[in-house]
Amino acid sequence: MPAADTLKVLPASTEAYRIVYQDEHLLVVNKPAMLLTVPGRHPDNQDCLIHRLQQEFPTAAVVHRLDYDTSGLLIIPLHKAALSAISKQFQARTIQKHYLAVVSGQLTPAAGRIDLAIAPDAERRPRYKICPDGKPSVTEYQVLSYDPQSNCSRVQLSPVTGRSHQLRLHMMALGHPIVGDPFYAPAASVAKSTRLLLHAGWIRFLHPVALNELECRSDAAF
Repeated sequence: MPAADTLKVLPASTEAYRIVYQDEHLLVVNKPAMLLTVPGRHPDNQDCLIHRLQQEFPTAAVVHRLDYDTSGLLIIPLHKAALSAISKQFQARTIQKHYLAVVSGQLTPAAGRIDLAIAPDAERRPRYKICPDGKPSVTEYQVLSYDPQSNCSRVQLSPVTGRSHQLRLHMMALGHPIVGDPFYAPAASVAKSTRLLLHAGWIRFLHPVALNELECRSDAAF
């Protein structure tokens, strides 16, 4: 779910990416927060994960993305056959992903399914909005813990679809915006963190060549 903010310079994190899984067909990489997955249109937004990876793995390609300010796991195919096979899995929605988020407030019920369509917000680009005429968008959530002192909840978010800003918008629509979200959270929630507290921490898919199931994890830094 990329944040295609092409109107301003997005400073690239100096934190290094981390390889979680590697073979001759693909990588699974942990992207740091504050780093684009692919280059932005602004000439000063060329430093990105895929350019860094291609210095070591020239054939590395992008098959899905994370927002600039989201950290976590990305599958990186290393040849065309792997790219095609993994892309088909994303299209078929057979790849499973869990995100960890810290959100404002205490959610009730503690687990649920959010089914709210999403469309671009033409008047406030690069933002999106909940819109009945938008693309169908579904997220499942489960509360992991609640901290009454900060009035924040740690939540597992499982996107069934993969729309831009889907997790941010769905949590905002429930009245529990993700802490540190500069697009949709109120100022008090943004002020609680220097970054968006959203991390893609678990992914499961079929290896494109061996066809065995691969499951990768990455702990959040928050």
